[in-house]
Amino acid sequence: MTGFSFDLISNDGDARAGVFHTPHGPIETPAFMPVGTRGTVKGVLPRDLHEVGSRMILANTYHLHLRPGEETVKALGGLHSFMGWDGPILTDSGGYQVFSLADSCAVDEDGVTFKSVVDGSTARFTPERVVDIQAALGADVQMAFDHCAPDPLDRAGVQDAADRTHRWLERCVRRHNELGGVERGQALFGIVQGGAFEDIRRASVDAVCSHDLVGYAVGGVSVGEDREAMRIAVSASAPALPEMKPRYLMGVGTPGDFFDAIERGIDLFDCVTPTRNARNHTAFTSQGRVNLRNLGFKEDTRALDPACDCVACTRFSRGVLRHLCKSNEMLAGTLLSLHNLRFFHTLLNSMREAIRQGRLSALRERVLPAMIRRVSPKELD
Repeated sequence: MTGFSFDLISNDGDARAGVFHTPHGPIETPAFMPVGTRGTVKGVLPRDLHEVGSRMILANTYHLHLRPGEETVKALGGLHSFMGWDGPILTDSGGYQVFSLADSCAVDEDGVTFKSVVDGSTARFTPERVVDIQAALGADVQMAFDHCAPDPLDRAGVQDAADRTHRWLERCVRRHNELGGVERGQALFGIVQGGAFEDIRRASVDAVCSHDLVGYAVGGVSVGEDREAMRIAVSASAPALPEMKPRYLMGVGTPGDFFDAIERGIDLFDCVTPTRNARNHTAFTSQGRVNLRNLGFKEDTRALDPACDCVACTRFSRGVLRHLCKSNEMLAGTLLSLHNLRFFHTLLNSMREAIRQGRLSALRERVLPAMIRRVSPKELD
């Protein structure tokens, strides 16, 4: 497939270390992709994204279609120019909005009609329209239009959404090929649905993988279900996906999610968790999650995380960071976003190396218990 390939470097059980090659460069996997919903990762320069370790980023088809419109993005040079990013970009399909904006959406066999969050006007997505929009945006990887069931434990609803996802995928693949497919430097990923039901997930894997695509995603997780339901969904899906294609878990994660999913064979992740938490003044550290607005940091001269080499940790103290947070300075969100992204990328770098050494379980036991706890100033070194 022109410009796209996946090299599997090593395994540790079902966990994989590999390289996903794209026309805009390679991504070592497992990898985390920051989310730039409206064409930017909030408060972070593209240069700084690359410096903290980001190699592939996301943009949101739904939001960019509504504002400024895909034709405007195309006229301004395409998404890479628009975002000031010369690395790989992935665009989602808008399928998640079918779930998250259910009160203002009407789903039928042909597509989805919804109200614009920008001006309240009526808009419509069909599988073909979504492929057209993403083609105009110009991302390296496009996601097929899927139907994410609102309740992952409602078997009838989940089955209906999965079946519709498969029918829509047929139409996405047809339209993608009509537009030139990978020959024009854009790949299509199919999405496995099925809620928390193992048999529906396995059937969805078969249906989605009947199409020879560049990669495949596991969707319909991180939509309000408990961790056990998420594990069931990923366990039933990921190991059954093609070995020599990248596997993407949509909308996840946290450090615990990464270990759970990578142990089951996932390669790629995206989530707003690191940047959204940063804007709310919460930092992920090697000792746990920290609320920087805490009074205990007022005169703390130590680095936020002594184990981190980001600009927030090497040039600013906890006390200064707290001041920026309490003063609602924009710099606070920027610095903590860079820190949280660096923390996520560093963790996944460590996980890649552990997979190569056959020591992923040992790494989990050593680092995860501290990372997942919330800590006060008195508990930090």
